[in-house]
Amino acid sequence: MPVLRQTEFTGEVVWLGHVPAGQSLRAQAVDSLDLDFSGDRGARHEGGNRASCVRVKNLYPEDTEIRNVRQLSVLSAEELDAIAQDMGLDSLDPSFLGVSIVLRGIPDFTHVPPSSRLQLADGVTITIDMENRPCVLPGREIEADKPGYGTAFKPAAKGRRGVTAWVERPGLLRVGDQMTLFVPDQRNWAP
Repeated sequence: MPVLRQTEFTGEVVWLGHVPAGQSLRAQAVDSLDLDFSGDRGARHEGGNRASCVRVKNLYPEDTEIRNVRQLSVLSAEELDAIAQDMGLDSLDPSFLGVSIVLRGIPDFTHVPPSSRLQLADGVTITIDMENRPCVLPGREIEADKPGYGTAFKPAAKGRRGVTAWVERPGLLRVGDQMTLFVPDQRNWAP
């Protein structure tokens, strides 16, 4: 019996971004990502391991070497539109947010269960780690291009900032690809 259940939801890849290694969070729009087990080659969050950060400070001292389950940042086009609307913008460029993948068609995307999979027909698969909570870094990128709007990002993105993910099966991901959602086949935790 499979542990992951295929859902009726498929997300269309409508935008891809490469975030070069370095200080900036800003992504460069690309037509495809050649994903390997380390993630997006040459990207800011590439690697099998990473230094721990504030997101896991209750588990490890900062800069402890841990498994890298945040190789990719995945957002929903619908949630991105809602963030822009709440910020008072007509649209929000995903490059400001350090996004790897923007999908259209999966409702309530930010709250898809951890360990869910997104898979292409050819088998390329990414595994969702968890919700990617909003931080101040995208606000700085927004502020640089749209003065007066940067501080509006964090509250507008609460509960809809997407998820972090890692590559389970490598391969080429292209704009226009369809990714099928598989979720863990288990009941919700109820201690």
